[in-house]
Amino acid sequence: MLVRDRLDVLFEDEEFAALYPSDGRPGFSPGQLALVSVLQFAENLSDRAAADAVRTRIDVKYALGLELEDPGFDYSVLSEFRARLAEGDAADRLQRLAEAGLLKAGGRQRTDATHVLAAVRTLSRLELVGESLRAALEELAEADGDWLLTLIEPEWDKRYGRKVEIGKVPGGKAGVTALAETFGRDGQKVLAAAWAPDAPPRLRVLPQVEILRRVWVHHYYWDPRGHLRWRDGHALPPASLRFDSPYDTDAHYCVKRDTVWSGYRAHFTETCTAGLPEVVVHVATTIAPVQDGELTQKIHDDLAEGGLAPAEHVVDAAYISPAQIERARRVHGITLLGPVVPDHSHQAKAGSGFDKSAFTINWERRQATCRQGAVSREWGPLRISGHDYIQVKFGKSTCLACPVRPQCIASATRPRALSLLPTRELHEIQTSNRLDQYTKDWQRRYAIRAGIEATLSQNVRNCGLRRARYRGLARTHVQHDLTALACNLTQIADWIAEPTAVHRRATRFHALCTAATCPQKITNGVAVLGLGPVR
Repeated sequence: MLVRDRLDVLFEDEEFAALYPSDGRPGFSPGQLALVSVLQFAENLSDRAAADAVRTRIDVKYALGLELEDPGFDYSVLSEFRARLAEGDAADRLQRLAEAGLLKAGGRQRTDATHVLAAVRTLSRLELVGESLRAALEELAEADGDWLLTLIEPEWDKRYGRKVEIGKVPGGKAGVTALAETFGRDGQKVLAAAWAPDAPPRLRVLPQVEILRRVWVHHYYWDPRGHLRWRDGHALPPASLRFDSPYDTDAHYCVKRDTVWSGYRAHFTETCTAGLPEVVVHVATTIAPVQDGELTQKIHDDLAEGGLAPAEHVVDAAYISPAQIERARRVHGITLLGPVVPDHSHQAKAGSGFDKSAFTINWERRQATCRQGAVSREWGPLRISGHDYIQVKFGKSTCLACPVRPQCIASATRPRALSLLPTRELHEIQTSNRLDQYTKDWQRRYAIRAGIEATLSQNVRNCGLRRARYRGLARTHVQHDLTALACNLTQIADWIAEPTAVHRRATRFHALCTAATCPQKITNGVAVLGLGPVR
């Protein structure tokens, strides 16, 4: 109610004009449906509960500007509206906040990500291939049962007639391989029949048949004798390419430190400017294997396009690199603040040897000079894991005769070599940031990043952020957009409202400890705090 009083109508129908149904169904106000969706996520309600709230709750009717007698709408309308949001990529609506003066370009922003579990059952590899085949058989039975009937074998009903759930397989690894190759032969029979010249062409383009084909490519191969074989785990395609479920092909497996999950990642960027409420201004949803640093450029480009680029963007180490710092400053004028990955050399870790910072780099002459005054002899390009570097090598004879060699290199025969970033600017950014991040001023500025973790925690606990409600990347992104808007609604309402003092009654033990440390509060043998006589 406070937000409506301050912002009036949060979503205008004109913003969602393209989302009106065009097939004769009743045209419910898209602006009202958008606000209902936000309120629904703010209270973590189901579609049915949200529709009931519109019909029965006065505060919801007030927020929507409805008459008390308004009958509301059927809960299925919300699902249809989200589907149109996913198709039109129209879930991000922050303009009203800017118009109300609650959101401005510049200032400070911070970003972090959290894992999101897909709304599908976690499957083992065996269960995945079995369930993929079962899903394809179900779709084929509905599309052309007579054609499928000629392929069915007597054992198929037991194998694929119900949900595939596999516990411990007798025979160990050999038993697992044998069962997997049984699934493989059954699936290959279906695929070969679907691609036969006399098969109806429409069967080949059925979604679950195409998923079956791709799952078989991922998990099986043909040996030299022409037999279909089960792939070993190390021979599988990358997690970003293979499926974890036939019912959500956007859900992928990922491991991050101690967290293992199948699903997505949600990246939230929020403002943290003094004098204004903290609101989420950007939401990105990716498949789980996409690393955080791959989103930095997109976040900056999207914010700049919307006129919301910050002056300073605070992130953790996963989002930052010297190249990203340079691009953010050059393209958008953004100061990207975060810890640059430290030097991982054994000299830097020991803290007693000559790490990279102990060498003087002369970029004009393309030389490096060590603490003993020796000058490098080689300077050339180097490529490591798809990234470009410059390799600098010192003379072998000079290094072997060096009196402080043990502090410089552990090898008994090789000369010292350095790997530098490809340009002088990137090298200087790396060096200066590594030094700055140990200063108290830098740590004070960076401390504000912790607030985004609180925002993610709030959305996880109150809005169910960490579990996808829907299947597919597009619809999951709509969920995250609505979650962010619901978070904004709550935080703006708290910011507008007058703070109320919280009075908590002290526990008896706390009161006793207070009395014991404050003797002046004890008079006439009776504790003023109401604990009874003092003995």
